[in-house]
Amino acid sequence: MKPSLVAFAAALALTFAHAGVSLAEDASQANGNHAPEIGGQSWSFTPPFGTFDRAQLQRGYQVYRDVCANCHSMQLLSYRNLGEPGGPQFSPNAVEVLASQVQVTDGPNDKGEMFQRPARPSDHFRAPFANDQLARNANGGALPPDLSVIAKAREGGPDYIYALLTGYEKAPPGFDLAPGMHYNAAFPGHQIAMPPPLSDGVVTYTDGTKPTLDNYARDVSAYLMWAAEPKLEERHKTGARVMIFLIVFLVIMYLAKRAVWAGLHHRDARRAT
Repeated sequence: MKPSLVAFAAALALTFAHAGVSLAEDASQANGNHAPEIGGQSWSFTPPFGTFDRAQLQRGYQVYRDVCANCHSMQLLSYRNLGEPGGPQFSPNAVEVLASQVQVTDGPNDKGEMFQRPARPSDHFRAPFANDQLARNANGGALPPDLSVIAKAREGGPDYIYALLTGYEKAPPGFDLAPGMHYNAAFPGHQIAMPPPLSDGVVTYTDGTKPTLDNYARDVSAYLMWAAEPKLEERHKTGARVMIFLIVFLVIMYLAKRAVWAGLHHRDARRAT
């Protein structure tokens, strides 16, 4: 094929591609499917030197346990992680109590049968459903995602989670909302199968924090961020040490450069005289 024909074919393909994108955008906007509304939030763990708020992580775990865990698993976490440095840092006794409040399947026993027992700190978080099919049947065909790394798997991280949990609204006029779906300003397409999981007063905090939707969403978002990146504080500390080292190294090299070149300039000046 001649170069001119290749260029023409490429231009034609780009034209159709742009036309297709434009038509898709027009169709999306006709149904109110504009870009998700995700605003940036202020977090204590914001880089480069941020740290997690322990009390917030503990409240976030409470929100997950009392609400989110009814549908969503966190299979990458064990109960002992709740007491490790960098996280909620529950005391060892508190971790044992929190684990023992959950019944897990174990076995087989001497009779070859599976049995239920209180969880231990070494056990992984109990999944709410035995398998994906049961989870789909209980949720109208939708599979609730595992939340272990959801804060890293979704663009926007904790900002997205917070926006999603607080983004349930009444569908605007003319929006074609499918049966069984709910309108959410932060969800792509604005149609989500999960009904609003949080509302004021649904969880009773024990530390005096106001039991509001905003606090629930903020606390569980921080908790999910920790779950997805439990070494975040350690990474920030390492980054700070590296930056300090580089700054000191830069200063030393600058002073060394001045000393070396000062000697050369002095020698050249003596030769010139």
